[in-house]
Amino acid sequence: MPRLPADDRLIVALDVPNALAGLKLAETLGDSVSFYKIGLGMLTGGGLALANELKQDQGKRIFLDMKLFDIGATVETAVRGLAQFDLDFLTVHGDPHVVRAAREGAGGGDMKILAVTILTSLDRGDLDAGLIRPGDLPELVAERAARAFEAGADGVIASPQEAAMIRALPEAKDRLIVTPGVRPQGSALGDQKRVATPAQAIADGADHIVVGRPIWAAKDPRDAARAILSDLP
Repeated sequence: MPRLPADDRLIVALDVPNALAGLKLAETLGDSVSFYKIGLGMLTGGGLALANELKQDQGKRIFLDMKLFDIGATVETAVRGLAQFDLDFLTVHGDPHVVRAAREGAGGGDMKILAVTILTSLDRGDLDAGLIRPGDLPELVAERAARAFEAGADGVIASPQEAAMIRALPEAKDRLIVTPGVRPQGSALGDQKRVATPAQAIADGADHIVVGRPIWAAKDPRDAARAILSDLP
């Protein structure tokens, strides 16, 4: 497969056990990937150290996926502390009071606050079990996105199935849409329920796609990443 320049529309999720495994995967991917997501599962495995290593020593962009949710003062304090790590993206839940607190904690730095709308692993049945009000799931996602934008979010996390609807919102002008739940054609769904292919997600308005298992579980992760990049419009 021909060599392609790194395209930061692809964010690779380092959903591996610890920082050492994360570094090894980043070394394998090399210059084919420029943007990485480090999630909550990695936090006790050296996630912040890994973020610093990739950012400061290797020049990668970093998305810290913490999905923070708490009272406003606690969120503000946590975000202020995380802002010291020179991160690119940080996630919080999309409730307006959480977004406003995160925006305050981030201050005037470059770190983008991304609001989670509804997790891509959930469907209407899960929302019913959690006592979330009735309604069409995509419409609820779009409504939560609009409220998060109004509260100051730089962008939102949503499934690719809702990307087009969110992109059409007036409030979404100049805001980011980042889509997990992206699966190359033929890949297993894993724990995701609302999915699309990488190309479809970008075509529908996503600025960045997040891909984990189809890359790190591949026989050749570098080739898997390059195949996804070559398919983007």
